[in-house]
Amino acid sequence: MVLAPAPNEGTGHTRIAIWSLPGERSEVALRIDSHFAATLHNRMTTSVANSQSTDRVLAGVALMLGFCLTAPLLDVAAKLASASVPIGQITAARFVVQCMLMAPFIWAMGLSLRVPHGHLMTLTARALLLLVATFCFIAAIRVMPLADALAIVFVAPFIVMLVGKFHLGEDVGPRRVGAALVGFLGVLFVIQPSFAAFGFVAFIPLGTAVAFAFYILLTRGLSRQMHPVTLQFHTGLIASFFCLPVLLVAMGSGSDLFDPVWPGDIAWVWLIGVGFFATVSHMMMTYALSLAPSSTLAPLQYFELPVATLFGYLVFNDFPNALSLLGIAIIIAAGLYMIHRERIGAKQSISGRPTPPI
Repeated sequence: MVLAPAPNEGTGHTRIAIWSLPGERSEVALRIDSHFAATLHNRMTTSVANSQSTDRVLAGVALMLGFCLTAPLLDVAAKLASASVPIGQITAARFVVQCMLMAPFIWAMGLSLRVPHGHLMTLTARALLLLVATFCFIAAIRVMPLADALAIVFVAPFIVMLVGKFHLGEDVGPRRVGAALVGFLGVLFVIQPSFAAFGFVAFIPLGTAVAFAFYILLTRGLSRQMHPVTLQFHTGLIASFFCLPVLLVAMGSGSDLFDPVWPGDIAWVWLIGVGFFATVSHMMMTYALSLAPSSTLAPLQYFELPVATLFGYLVFNDFPNALSLLGIAIIIAAGLYMIHRERIGAKQSISGRPTPPI
């Protein structure tokens, strides 16, 4: 091997030329080759990892958009069924069908039905909260436009944040509290014309919002302990155990809410649709959250509002008036601002910089 200085024309610098005898590789050349191979391997590995990460995020976004498109179909089916079927029966159908749809997946995936020790009461409370939220929402959309009722329910994230601050001691600053209060102001804009048209029914979606907020809080802990499919099955099973006895007791009572009826041909389609779209949409959301960061997906959930407005107009010829539209816009803006502040807080937390609560 020969090392020799060689002038680099036009630069004034000197480069080192390396010659090897035939059949001989220099130690320097071997080191260069080894370093190049390692660098190339690292770059290729990083590129593949980044590509896979991007693919997962895109899949999560697609599933979340799928949720926003299918969840309003649950509301449409429930509103159509409510024309001839009591609300309690529609609510029961939602959970019975969910349970039936989840059972084959549990068997096919070989999942355990065992409930983690000490979580049975939490699982039961979660199912009851979702039961109450579903019943209240169906009772509301029976007479209210879909968009108006859903907009009121969208205050649930604000309730979750306020409960986290004042009951759980979470670090929430004045800006996010202010955004929550502005969101509640938007709800008043939606409720006011609805109250004038439908009376106290306009306040029923608030029951859904409160119940769903606490449902979200309980889900945070359980989602780390149980598989999503198993969690969905148990939710449907427990809620069905509470719904079906109520319907049996109310049979023949003449109750407009609970006395079950034999559905007509098309009503069967709506009842099955309620359970089907509820199951599919919530599984989409669950798997979306497992593939992409919640900070990426959270803003997409507001896409559900314009979709519900469109379906309400196409199917029922319902469209929010100007005051309701203003309230919906305020709710969306306040929610997106709150998500923006949470993102800033998360970035500052990762950087390790001490920052005041936001």
